[in-house]
Amino acid sequence: METVLIVLCVVVAPLWIIFHYVTRWKTMKGLTAEDEANLGDLRRLADRLEDRTRTLERILDAEVPDWRSRNHDL
Repeated sequence: METVLIVLCVVVAPLWIIFHYVTRWKTMKGLTAEDEANLGDLRRLADRLEDRTRTLERILDAEVPDWRSRNHDL
């Protein structure tokens, strides 16, 4: 009886746990719909921020033409 318990604890239980998590990882392989929506939101936000940065750079170029060279001295 003790031998069976030892075999269960040493061999069967670890294999069972490993196979359990392997199947979990396989089912979680792709992105969920919520993940894709979040990525889309982040992409739109990044595009808006990039547009704002370009606008600010154009304004600075017009108002302070040498702002870029002054910034590199810091």
